Amino acid sequence: MTERPKCGLDLLAEIEATNTPAITLWHLGHCGFVVKSFDLAFYVDPYLTGPHSPLTPHQVSNADLILCTHTGASHMDPASLSPMLQASAKVRIVLPKSAAAHAHSRGIPYERMTTTDSDLRVEYFKRGLYGRVYSVPSAHPELHWTPAGGYPHLGYLIRFGESTIYHAGDCGLYEGIVEKLRPYRVTVAILPINGNGNFDPPQAAQLAEDIGAKWLVPMHHDGDCLNRFINHMLGFRPSMGFKVFQPGERWKVPGSV
Repeated sequence: MTERPKCGLDLLAEIEATNTPAITLWHLGHCGFVVKSFDLAFYVDPYLTGPHSPLTPHQVSNADLILCTHTGASHMDPASLSPMLQASAKVRIVLPKSAAAHAHSRGIPYERMTTTDSDLRVEYFKRGLYGRVYSVPSAHPELHWTPAGGYPHLGYLIRFGESTIYHAGDCGLYEGIVEKLRPYRVTVAILPINGNGNFDPPQAAQLAEDIGAKWLVPMHHDGDCLNRFINHMLGFRPSMGFKVFQPGERWKVPGSV
């Protein structure tokens, strides 16, 4: 039975009260998600000033890490991040190293940042709990790597226990992406499906299959694109698990520990 999505302080209370070994996801609208295990809550690409956000930035008092995949306005939104930094006093923002100067210019203090790049790992410890965030390149539409800045677009692999959630940010296919992702044994792949430099629905489904993901979650889509995705999955991928979210909806990932 699908739970009724919550919003505002009711949603925040639900996130705080959910404290289980299973990985739990909430959709925040657009490309934003909360990923939680036990008492660790990581917010990915929170765009809480967008039209479909179920939370306001000032309400987020429980964030442990905020992960921003790149400098795009709906992925690194200063109007969301600054209030979140105030409300969650100990939270840090994880972002590509090339994005630090841009983030600082938009009011984010350097001392609240943790920069990263492809093949690096960010570790987070809290009261005996442990989460890891690995980074892989994302292409939008190209990789745009530079020696000084590294990769400006990253995807994040959030690992709690033996489960891994892959959030691709903005990303399209590029040579070697399957080989980079397959070793992480992805449980849930959260992929953009709108084309326009991102995957289209068949490409997203094929990538999820190629990396062995157990579940595929679409993001960055409109109604028509989502309908094409659902029709593709039902018509061509009947054995692949997928989950379509409403903003504010909670989903406990089956089998995740």
